[in-house]
Amino acid sequence: MKPFRTRPGPAPTDAVSLARALSKLGYCSRTQAEKLVREGRVAVDGRIVRHPDLRVDPRRARLQVDGAPVSAARRVYLMLNKPRGLVTTASDPEGRQTVYSCLGGLDLPHLAPVGRLDMASEGLLLMSNDTRWAQRILDPASGVEKTYHVQIDRVPDAPFMARLRQGAVDDDEVLSLKSAALLREGDRNAWLEMVIDEGRNRQIRRIVEATGAQVLRLVRVRIGGLVLGPLPKGAVRELHPEETTLPLLGGASPANAAARRAG
Repeated sequence: MKPFRTRPGPAPTDAVSLARALSKLGYCSRTQAEKLVREGRVAVDGRIVRHPDLRVDPRRARLQVDGAPVSAARRVYLMLNKPRGLVTTASDPEGRQTVYSCLGGLDLPHLAPVGRLDMASEGLLLMSNDTRWAQRILDPASGVEKTYHVQIDRVPDAPFMARLRQGAVDDDEVLSLKSAALLREGDRNAWLEMVIDEGRNRQIRRIVEATGAQVLRLVRVRIGGLVLGPLPKGAVRELHPEETTLPLLGGASPANAAARRAG
């Protein structure tokens, strides 16, 4: 193949960068695609391209990697029960184990996490190669609720719960909860259910800490209408076709509904 030396002309309306095109087709991550392109392993319409930012229409361009055609992979939507201690990324420079270790041995196209759970957090994590679906879930304008069960290091009284529901300001960032309710309490700690409809970094942990407590465990149990349920720790399952519309429907948990009625 001859190197592609010409500069790209005006981009068509549906054009994206070449690296993004490979990612959108489910071939690999955008970072991996950029590396493949710079190594001269990617061809567009029969010509080798070394510019990851070249604009192409993935529906019309003939893309090849190492001479093999790249076509759209089947759309895959997975639910994972993320164990504590895994990093939500494809690779980690510190060598820590990632959520992709839970996908070992499965015949899957490249998938990306839909949002994140930090290393110490557990529970429901969605993964997909449908970037538009993922973006709809992550878009703050969609208002998709995310429900967490959170163990804290104290038994909360009414003033504590009131402060918690007020949210917090941390590093000049306003942090808020959609709702907070007591699930159960012991002698020295308690489990709360908290709901958010935005995704700021370590949002729940920062609110709890600003209220004077510490998080002992944090488990995401619901995203919109998708419930983690009895899925074992570290296990994955593919969503049923009808489930792929549920995350946009919202839906309150029994604890939240009871708390609203009591309030």
